Amino acid sequence: MIEVKVDGLLIDNTNNSPVVLLRELDGDRILPIYIGPLEASAIAYALQGTKFPRPMTLDFMRRMVETLGGRIRRVIVTRIEHDTFYAELVVETSDRMVTIDARPSDSVGLALRVQAPIFVADKVMDKASHVVSVADEERIKELRSKLRSINPEDFGNFKM
Repeated sequence: MIEVKVDGLLIDNTNNSPVVLLRELDGDRILPIYIGPLEASAIAYALQGTKFPRPMTLDFMRRMVETLGGRIRRVIVTRIEHDTFYAELVVETSDRMVTIDARPSDSVGLALRVQAPIFVADKVMDKASHVVSVADEERIKELRSKLRSINPEDFGNFKM
């Protein structure tokens, strides 16, 4: 397993779809995962540390796990099948570890909310990641700068 961090959110210009970028901590690869606009907004809010008066979906999920005596230990992007990524939440309870099937977008957003580590299976990283060149780094910095001016709610304004 390879530990990653959320490197950013981008909009794919080809189809106006949000993409979350997971960058390996000890390397130069990035794993792009296409996600929905609502999930992109939730991840953007989590990255910003935005708090709401009432719980949003990720906060509700966190509260539910914690209320039931659990703690989210990590998120793992486990596999890719037919261009669909799969993930698991690993939750620790008082007497055991529980693994829950989940979408990567929800898992990543939740991991950000609870500051849990995010991992990607070696096979997934080998199959779907991209090595980031110096030119790519500049493009990513540019896109990140543009995204800072976008309100997370704007992710929902793109045609799917």
